[in-house]
Amino acid sequence: MSEKSPVSKKPAPAPKPAPKVVDKGQGAPGPAKPAGAGKSKGGRRAGRKLAFQVLFGTCFDPKQTKPMAVSFRDNPAVLGQEDEKVCAFALGLASAVVDKQEELDAVIQRFSQHWKIGRIAKVELVILRLALYEMLHRPDIPLKVAINEAVELAKAFGDENSPGFINGILDAAGKAIDGGEYEVRKGF
Repeated sequence: MSEKSPVSKKPAPAPKPAPKVVDKGQGAPGPAKPAGAGKSKGGRRAGRKLAFQVLFGTCFDPKQTKPMAVSFRDNPAVLGQEDEKVCAFALGLASAVVDKQEELDAVIQRFSQHWKIGRIAKVELVILRLALYEMLHRPDIPLKVAINEAVELAKAFGDENSPGFINGILDAAGKAIDGGEYEVRKGF
């Protein structure tokens, strides 16, 4: 016969409460978000990703005549997004980037040292446009945040050289913004 270990007569400890689950915008389950949560880091990050996906998709139809709202609505990535605040942030961002594209491309051209706009890969070009729009036209988004978020998009969607390329151009543009070369007043 096998020897049995003595059974403790102490009551089992009470179970610990489950830790709070925080939704970081990556689809993790969690409690309902409070009003205004679409402007949280996770909500904005998801919005930037969605705006990137829509804008990237539109790059392949240069003669596109559909308004951005229609392109946005019809994009498969948008159809899978249930958070209305994320969609609203993404649509606003994508629409603004399209509206300011000429200005944004001029800034990219200035800081891309020997790279013509037509030779920059579409992934990097869309990321640069998104980030520069936030850097130049969104006073509520710090320069470092816009640059960091762009580098994260480059890591997710670009190749191994994309993050460095994106960071280099945006860092140079950020220094110019910080130095007062553009109308926006932001510092690093």
